[in-house]
Amino acid sequence: MKRLLLLLAAALMVIFMAACAGGGTSGGEDAGEDNDADAGSDSEETDSGESEDGEITLRMSWWGSQGRHDMTNEIIELYEEQNPNVSIEPDFTGFDGYFEKLSTQAAGGNMPDIIQQNHGEFVNQYAGQGQLADLTEFVDDGTIELEGVSDTIMESGEVEGTLVGIPTGVNALAGLYDPEMIDEAGAEQPTADWTWEEFSETAQTITDETGNYGVRLMEPGNMFEYYLREKGQRLFNDDGSGLGYDDDQLLTDYFTMNKDFVDAGVSPGYDTIGEIQGLEDELLARGEAAFDFRWTNQLGTMVDSAGRNIEMTPLPGENNTDGMYLKPAMLWSIGENSEHKEEAAKFINFYTNEVEVYQIQGADRGVPISPEVQEAMEPELSETDQQVYEYIDELTDNSSPIDNNFPPEAAEVLNSLADTDELVIYGELSPEEGAEQFRMEAESILGQ
Repeated sequence: MKRLLLLLAAALMVIFMAACAGGGTSGGEDAGEDNDADAGSDSEETDSGESEDGEITLRMSWWGSQGRHDMTNEIIELYEEQNPNVSIEPDFTGFDGYFEKLSTQAAGGNMPDIIQQNHGEFVNQYAGQGQLADLTEFVDDGTIELEGVSDTIMESGEVEGTLVGIPTGVNALAGLYDPEMIDEAGAEQPTADWTWEEFSETAQTITDETGNYGVRLMEPGNMFEYYLREKGQRLFNDDGSGLGYDDDQLLTDYFTMNKDFVDAGVSPGYDTIGEIQGLEDELLARGEAAFDFRWTNQLGTMVDSAGRNIEMTPLPGENNTDGMYLKPAMLWSIGENSEHKEEAAKFINFYTNEVEVYQIQGADRGVPISPEVQEAMEPELSETDQQVYEYIDELTDNSSPIDNNFPPEAAEVLNSLADTDELVIYGELSPEEGAEQFRMEAESILGQ
C-alpha cells in the first residue's frame, strides 16, 4: 500500500509539473505573444505557430521612423483582411539596436519569419551564418512573382549566388539640401557635377552667413565607401579577405575633411548627433543644417517633418558617376528557422506586387521593383515621391554597379571605422593615425 501511494504521488507530481510547464510562453518576450488575445480563443496554437483550425501566425521585424511603423501596420492589416487565416505580429524598432536585437534572436534560433534586412554587411553576415532561407524555390514556382524585374536588381539580394533577399524597392544616396537656406547665405546651389571643393566652400559660407551648420556630420560607413568608389577604389577586396584600397592617404583625406568641418563649426560633433531622436528630429528637418547625405527613401519623412521644400542632388566628386550606385532600399528575407516559409513568401509577393501597398507607403521603402506597380503608381505620386522617382530614373544611366563583395565580418569592420572616426573628431587620434589604426583593426577582423 505504501509503495502504491508513493507511485500515485509521483504520478500526480508529473501531471502537476506538465500543467505548469504548459502555462508558459514558447517564444519569450521577443515572440510578441498577446496573452490577452489568446484568452478568448477557442483554438490552441501549436509550437509551429499554426492553430488546430489552420490559423497561422507570422512574426515580422523591421526598423524605421514612426511614420514607417504606422504605414507598415496598415499594410499588414490589409494583408490580414485578404488572408483571414494569417495573423502577423509586428516587431519593430528604430535602426539603432535593431541588428543587436536580431543577433540575439539569431543566437537563440528565434529569427522572425519575415525580416527587413540591409544590403551589404548585415544580410551577408546572417546569410553567412545560415540564418536566412534560400528564396529561389519560391521565385521558381511563382509564389513570389518577379516578372519584368531586372537581373541587376535581383542580384542585389544574392549572397554568394544564393537568393536570400527580395528588394523592397530601389534606393540611392543623395545630397538632401535646403535651397532657401543656401539662397539666404548667398551661396551657389549645388549641381549634379559639383566637386568636393565646391561643396566645402558652400557649406562654409552657409555657416558663416547664417550661423547654421553647413552639413550634418557625415557618417563614415556609407560616405567613405562612396568616397572610395568615386576615386576608383573599393572598401573590400574581391574575396573579402582584406581592404580593397592600398593607399591610406584616401582615408586620411576623408578624416581630415570631416574633422575640419567639425573644428570650423560647419558640422556638429558626435555629442550633438547623439541627442537626435530619429529621422524626424534631424538637423535638416529642424532647419539647423543646409545639407544631409542620406538615402532617397528618407526624403518623404524629412519633408513631412520640415514642412518646407527639400531638394536632392548626387553626391559631390569629379567622378560621381563612378561613385553613385542604385541599391535595394531594404530586403525582405525569411528566417531559416521559420516553419511557415511559404506563407512568409506569399506576404513578400503581396508586398512586391500589390499597388495598394505603395499607395499606402509611397517611396518610403524605395521605388517599386515591379514595372507594373511603377507604371500604376506614376499618375498619383505625391510631389516628393515624384522627385524620388525622377532622381532614381536619372541615376539609372549615371551610376555604376553596386559592390556586392561585403564579407560576413563587414558590420564589425564598419563599426571599427565609425569608432575610429569618432576618435579622430575628438582629437584622440590624428587623421593619419586614424587611417593606420583602422587598417590594422580591419585586417585583423577580416583575417580571423
